[in-house]
Amino acid sequence: MGNPDTTGLRGDGSDPYARPEQTFPVLDEEMAARLARFGTRESVADGAYIFRRGERTVDFFLICSGEIAIIDHHDHGEESIVHSHRERQFTGELDLFNDRKILVSGRAVGPAEVVRVPRADFRAMIAAEPDIGEIIMRAFILRRVALMQHQQGGVTLVGPARSADTVRINAFLTRNGYPHRTIDSSSDPDAAAFLQGFGLDGRDLPVVISEDQILRNPSTHELADALGVAVSIDHDRLHDVIVVGAGPAGLAAAVYAASEGLDTLIVESTAPGGQAGTSSKIENYLGFPTGISGQALAGRAQVQAQKFGARLAVSRAATGLECGGDHFSIALEDGTRAKARAVVAATGARYRKLDLPHYARLEGAGIYYAATAMEAQLCSGRPVVVVGGGNSAGQAAVFLSRHAAHVHILVRSQGLAATMSSYLIDRIEASEAITLHPFTEITALEGEPHLESLVWRDRNTGETTQVEVGALFVMIGAQPCSDWLQGCAALDENGFILTGDGCTPFETSRPGLFAVGDVRSGSVKRVASGVGEGSVVVQAVHGFIERQKIAEMG
Repeated sequence: MGNPDTTGLRGDGSDPYARPEQTFPVLDEEMAARLARFGTRESVADGAYIFRRGERTVDFFLICSGEIAIIDHHDHGEESIVHSHRERQFTGELDLFNDRKILVSGRAVGPAEVVRVPRADFRAMIAAEPDIGEIIMRAFILRRVALMQHQQGGVTLVGPARSADTVRINAFLTRNGYPHRTIDSSSDPDAAAFLQGFGLDGRDLPVVISEDQILRNPSTHELADALGVAVSIDHDRLHDVIVVGAGPAGLAAAVYAASEGLDTLIVESTAPGGQAGTSSKIENYLGFPTGISGQALAGRAQVQAQKFGARLAVSRAATGLECGGDHFSIALEDGTRAKARAVVAATGARYRKLDLPHYARLEGAGIYYAATAMEAQLCSGRPVVVVGGGNSAGQAAVFLSRHAAHVHILVRSQGLAATMSSYLIDRIEASEAITLHPFTEITALEGEPHLESLVWRDRNTGETTQVEVGALFVMIGAQPCSDWLQGCAALDENGFILTGDGCTPFETSRPGLFAVGDVRSGSVKRVASGVGEGSVVVQAVHGFIERQKIAEMG
């Protein structure tokens, strides 16, 4: 089982290493001179490191002479060279835009001369020299994609491919763009020997292995902390705005808030993208006529927000909100708190679950709420069932039809016309690999330790059918993720946040607390709508903060 969906930020499968002129560009002399004004020239001795894997807030380096090798560190301590930078090339990748631990090391091969550009000056350079910034941004994105495709700079995940915990960890690493390789202990003949080399056995699975640590079935939060994906939050720092949720609406709000100079923090429980981030392809989003995967869209938006200075804290779900004082205080699941003048709730909605015996036990072990390359690989060559009649279900069915033996769509109503876009209905009707079952519901699930078969019932005739399946994809309804508000905002009868009480359609019953995207009552459940709401709400946020600052001064 290899790494799924490593196309990541780019959205196609080409190898960035085959495009060295963009992945490892050489700046012309005039550009190099302009860039050098933002840093200081330093000499580096042969064999000296300018940065090491695991460090945070590493600086940017322009090579003036000599050679800087980028080193990948492997599980057993071996090293290999990813690339060697030479004159007028530069170091770095996407972690220069955040506070995560870096994935590789940089070491001089022979004496070298470099220009060191500190982090703050690097951001200033990106803003002041947009033509250079464009070259650097493209290179950084391609370098991260290459690390993922070639499984460099990351970790090794070992475990049964279809176990819920292996799936959970694999999904977290993939959706957060963290390079890794996966060894399926249930089918790989070399897995046992690999584990023995680290003194491990089947009772430890799944495990995440890097050169300096072994994590035995870590929680998502523990994994994020250990790998340096999580960023620290200063509970004394008063942010201008905290955006809770990094789906399309939240990411749009963060991009526009940060680009307007607001001190912006994004709090996200799992990974950027939200529900849209799990979509295999979004084809009706403006500007992408051939479609774009949800993960690629989210990855680009995340980089965009971080470029403007927004900080993203993943594996930091909001668990509560204090709104009685002059400022907001958000409680996070790790026990820390974050303060802000204004809060944008963009926590979206989650799919409803089926009320069936064994359902909870099989979640993640055959029952999924996303249809990406990872899930498709797990059920390749076997029949699958998709429950739901919305666009997400339709996109999943069309995508899975290229991997599964057959796709069965189950809906309780008479068809799809009332809930799904016509272009998806046309594809489903034209596909011989997809069968629609109207007036049908699931009545039983079977399998140990993962889902193997299920029973569905025709609601009109009462006839039941048992089928062997590789997976069940549940994409029905929407439950708002609004529990964390704890009475700070008025909700409708279904738990969605009511807005429109203030001077903007996105302000809640509590001044300074705004809601956008799927969690907002009356919102249109579309990616483009969420992006629009997230971008528009920033004007109201900005106005609220300015009024608050004036009041504090007076």
